[in-house]
Amino acid sequence: MQYDIQYVTMRTNITVRPDELELRPLSARSVVLSLLLGVHPPELPVKELVRRVEPFGVGGSTARAALSRMVAAGDLRRTDTVYRLSDRLLERQRRQDDAVHPRTRAWGGDWEMLVITATGRGPAERADLRTRLTALRLAELREGVWLRPANLRRPLPDDLAQVAERCTARPDRPAGELAAALWPLDAWAATGRALLAHAARADRPAELFTAFAAVVRHLLADPVLPGELLPGGWPGEALRAAYANYRRELGT
Repeated sequence: MQYDIQYVTMRTNITVRPDELELRPLSARSVVLSLLLGVHPPELPVKELVRRVEPFGVGGSTARAALSRMVAAGDLRRTDTVYRLSDRLLERQRRQDDAVHPRTRAWGGDWEMLVITATGRGPAERADLRTRLTALRLAELREGVWLRPANLRRPLPDDLAQVAERCTARPDRPAGELAAALWPLDAWAATGRALLAHAARADRPAELFTAFAAVVRHLLADPVLPGELLPGGWPGEALRAAYANYRRELGT
């Protein structure tokens, strides 16, 4: 089975240059979300939230103003003095948990394939479907054909059966070559190594928090491929271990 390759570029909110890694400072909203996304259950009393964000450069009045805006925007729900992630962001937390602790199985060479069968969808529906399939760590082989190695333990949403046919495939193209065409592996690895180096150099709480927020965003774009399909020195597990150590240091 051979197709021309059209791949979806993995995106992060960071820029890698040969001599440095640029990370944008986190807003008060981003600091609050990062904290809540990392705790289980994802809720904290307002006093505890304010206490926790202060070391990262967010003052009490700024934090309270951000919390009010986030409730109004539907990011958070408030019950008495406790703030909790909204249902929409609970799904984001689940994706983040899967990125930090991916559930895998031994790979026997099969590829999971989804062929889009629905027609007559508008641009917004098509864009939403692409976003969902990318979040499931599938890559687009050609228009309407998505696949990945069948090494993940995760169910696909039931409603995908309404728009796509799922099947198992064994492409004729060498698996390593196909994976390298579907995902920009070298670029992802370079950014991952830069993030590790940046976190190791960080000497202020806010800088370190920003670095590990970027690590989590980067892990969301990790295709979680079988080891034999990855380039040498792949930093995925090192990023996960460093993040886990950081969360333990934070006490969350």
